[in-house]
Amino acid sequence: IVVDAGNGAGGFYADKILEPLGADVSASQFLEPDGSFPNHAPNPENKEAMASICRRVVESGADLGLIFDTDVDRSSAVDRNGKEISRNGIVAMAAALIAKEHPGTTVVTDSITSDELTEYLEQCLGLKHLRFKRGYKNVINKSIELNGQGIDSQLAIETSGHAAYKENYFLDDGAYLATKIVIKAAQLMQHGEGIEVLLSSLKEPKEAVEIRFPITGENFGDYGEEVLCGLKEWADAHAAEGISVVEPNYEGVRLNFKRSGLSGWCLLRKSLHDPIMPLNVEVTEGSCEEILGEVKGFLKEYPRISLK
Repeated sequence: IVVDAGNGAGGFYADKILEPLGADVSASQFLEPDGSFPNHAPNPENKEAMASICRRVVESGADLGLIFDTDVDRSSAVDRNGKEISRNGIVAMAAALIAKEHPGTTVVTDSITSDELTEYLEQCLGLKHLRFKRGYKNVINKSIELNGQGIDSQLAIETSGHAAYKENYFLDDGAYLATKIVIKAAQLMQHGEGIEVLLSSLKEPKEAVEIRFPITGENFGDYGEEVLCGLKEWADAHAAEGISVVEPNYEGVRLNFKRSGLSGWCLLRKSLHDPIMPLNVEVTEGSCEEILGEVKGFLKEYPRISLK
């Protein structure tokens, strides 16, 4: 097993957890804490960080890779083929690990998860998917709320790698998720399989992008709300062109695009803290550029949104 702590606090997981259990962790990297982070950002969402551990897994012939963020409350994984298990993949993995024990449970995720993930959770695993808001406390609190209402919800997780299980008191604990992955990987290895077998039914979008549009001027929150209200009206006015507003939706405005040669979705929302409006776009047919072009055309009516 390759452990990549990114010179954060997660190096203990290799030598104090895995090695005493008999794992070969000799190919692990960046285990020593160093606040200057000389090798790559300690962030499973960082492209350079993921590329680094993917290379290491392939070069060393490891069976599994695990990568942590600085304080180990987030984690992602890499399969034996060097393919990253992150974003929608880590959500799917975390859910697959509890699906048999908790059939029908509701998995609460952040707002930018894909339609393919919903299909995997509900049709392949037999679970329920509640796409909620960005922010790990938001998804955790929603899951706790559901349980208080008598609706079983065993997992709250963001695509960032923040995962909180009910069985672990809803702590967002990257080492706990990593441990569940290691246990399952060890069981699968007894049958000659890798951890990637769990995700064999998870479909991937053809293309996915995220664009972040700055908002200039004061009262950016109110202006962002004005933009979102306008986007709903714009979508309703273009319904004949295969554009529809997704409901229910708990953050921003999510639109489906379905027409000849184009199938996908986009989500425009306000940043939690900054004068930014992130736009996520995914397609299974056509190109993200087509959806992006239409949304930019709408945003031209709002001069405080910077499109550069």
